[in-house]
Amino acid sequence: MNLSAVEAISETNEGFVAFFTTHYWDVAKALYLLTRDPAEAEELAQEAMTRVYERWSRVRTMDSPGGYLYRTALNLHRKRARRLAVAGAIHLPGSREGADPARVVEDRSEVLRLLASLSVPQRQVVVLVEWLGFDSAEAAAVLGIKPASVRTRLHRAKEALRAAIGEDP
Repeated sequence: MNLSAVEAISETNEGFVAFFTTHYWDVAKALYLLTRDPAEAEELAQEAMTRVYERWSRVRTMDSPGGYLYRTALNLHRKRARRLAVAGAIHLPGSREGADPARVVEDRSEVLRLLASLSVPQRQVVVLVEWLGFDSAEAAAVLGIKPASVRTRLHRAKEALRAAIGEDP
């Protein structure tokens, strides 16, 4: 291998390392909210990153490499969910400093219970838009649907959540 080939590989890897550093934990957390299983979420995040790395020369030139990562991760989750019943203990990493640990656990359990009450498509939209801050067009690109469908799913998810907590619309 000549020097320019080594430099090109190095540049590619450096770009991916920065991408990985920026996106890995966010996609893992998003997957956790979908799977409710930290080990499964991390496994899916690793698989999604592996697939992005394998296609990095093409992915890095896309308008939204992060969107491609999330779409890959969600597709892997859907594929796995078809084969397996998603179950497991609820353990969210991290906690709020100074907060009552019992209250933190109660809050997390309530959020996870409410998210679990949503359909998978609604949960995906809530995670992408409300938790990760994607706009409807970005979330639509990740999910492979129209932005109007994202807005509709989000509206229905919010209605369902309001009903579950007994809040008026």
